[in-house]
Amino acid sequence: MTVLTRWEPMRELSSLQERMNRLFNESFSPVASQESLSAGSFVPPVDVYEDEHSIQLKMEVPGIDEKDIDIRLENNLLTVRGERKLESDTKEENYHRIERRYGSFTRSFALPNTVNTEDVKANYSKGVLTIALAKRAEAKPKQIKVSVTSEKEPALVGK
Repeated sequence: MTVLTRWEPMRELSSLQERMNRLFNESFSPVASQESLSAGSFVPPVDVYEDEHSIQLKMEVPGIDEKDIDIRLENNLLTVRGERKLESDTKEENYHRIERRYGSFTRSFALPNTVNTEDVKANYSKGVLTIALAKRAEAKPKQIKVSVTSEKEPALVGK
């Protein structure tokens, strides 16, 4: 005996979505593997802003002490290193879910020759690290005033 079943595309789509979610949760969940927690893949986001006087970098590094941030400038390469550590007073096995990223990070930025490497300032406030890199005086744009003189049109020759 042949049985006909009605095809419901939404049920198939829902089933496919559940299988894909399960696959990604098993593969990428920080709780699922102890290696992902200890290895860490913390990459702080950075905004880079430039105007005529300076280049500014704003990096989000919440939960990191300023003494644990290392900033170096060598050969026009700015490197920022740090580490966000899991609180030591709680055990990893007591967590149900860990969504925040932990571990060490390194971010490097190639700087243009217009940056004055002697005039670099860093400020850390409310979890945001701001690095201000002043530009060299010769790299700043200069405004040149153009003077316009009015001359009489030359007389037409031959007429």
